[in-house]
Amino acid sequence: MTTLSTTNRTQHFLDLEDRFGAHNYHPIPVVLARGQGCYLWDVEGKQYLDFLSAYSAVNQGHCHPRIIDALQAQARRLTLSSRAFYNDQLGEYEQTICNYFGYDKVLPMNTGVEAVETAVKLCRKWAYTHKGIPENKARIIVFDRNFHGRTLLAVSLSTDPSSYTQFGPFLPGFEKIPFDDDLALERAFSGGDIAGLLIEPIQGEAGVILPSDAFIRQCKRLCDQYGALFMADEIQTGLCRTGKMLACDYNGIRPDVLILGKALSGGVLPVSAVLADDEIMLSIRPGEHGSTFGGNPLACRVAIAALEVLKEEKLDENAFEMGNRFRSGLEELKRRHGRIREVRGRGLLNAMEMDVPSDSPVAWELCLKLADQGLLAKPTHGNIIRLAPPLCISNRDIDQALNILDAVLSQ
Repeated sequence: MTTLSTTNRTQHFLDLEDRFGAHNYHPIPVVLARGQGCYLWDVEGKQYLDFLSAYSAVNQGHCHPRIIDALQAQARRLTLSSRAFYNDQLGEYEQTICNYFGYDKVLPMNTGVEAVETAVKLCRKWAYTHKGIPENKARIIVFDRNFHGRTLLAVSLSTDPSSYTQFGPFLPGFEKIPFDDDLALERAFSGGDIAGLLIEPIQGEAGVILPSDAFIRQCKRLCDQYGALFMADEIQTGLCRTGKMLACDYNGIRPDVLILGKALSGGVLPVSAVLADDEIMLSIRPGEHGSTFGGNPLACRVAIAALEVLKEEKLDENAFEMGNRFRSGLEELKRRHGRIREVRGRGLLNAMEMDVPSDSPVAWELCLKLADQGLLAKPTHGNIIRLAPPLCISNRDIDQALNILDAVLSQ
């Protein structure tokens, strides 16, 4: 079994977490202390290329100066008022993000999974008040191998035993069908009382699984045909990660309900959002949903800066170009080494699936070796490594990452 050598200083922090923290994560044993752009440094001062981006939360790069400036300036003025009162930042943020994505309304939340919960509640309320589905009969279509978070709602949607085992009973009202299966999709819609469909345009946690473009378009066509809401979970895929502002943009789809999170704050603090037009959003009335921290002034100011950075630095274009360069390099490694089963991705959301069983520890072993060589990545399942750097990455850093991967695969 491969292990990383640790000094007394590093081991001190590992021991603290092991003793006092819940054991709900299995991290790579590197203790990070500083970040800038595409780089991270550990407590020993060793530099790494970040190829996880906090699961796409730091698309703009670590500690982007413009976002940090916005954070510091607002933190000195007002951080939280709750929604019991108005504040002077929320309205400006709401106008900015609605105009940015072309929706009538936004409902601000904090974490991505809160935004998913919000979207599901909104869809059900709309189905009862506008579509006329009998109360408690609304069904929402979801897909196998999905990942929408870790709350009881989210694991109720999951088909991954590690997510749901011994956490039941689960929430009803969801139709789970195979991903990228046209016939299953048709059958699900024909069953009646469909309020909506919840989909990740690319399944990130499942291993960067891309459905066919025809399947995504069929999802939207059937939603329109049956009067159901197309809800896109773009928490990981959105905000330039795939080489466009939204992954849905590849198929010209405008979701009825758009779910955003992670990079909406540039990784500075939890910020998420649900966007929809008036007919849908105004289904929820005062007192029916909320959050103490949702729409707080600090988050609003930070999110405006984060959105401005994405657009002004053209990070979608860089993600598209660097993603093509990186996948070309991975395909070359696949040809040379013969240990890679498949390379998948769009933009800078990519995965390398190793030619071993899915319950193999190979991906974990490889990630330890990569960390030792100065590249941080994390396995998703036993044989898949997700590779997703900040979107500000350069040609030089892409090539360095490929050289590290080449060296490790050669061992």
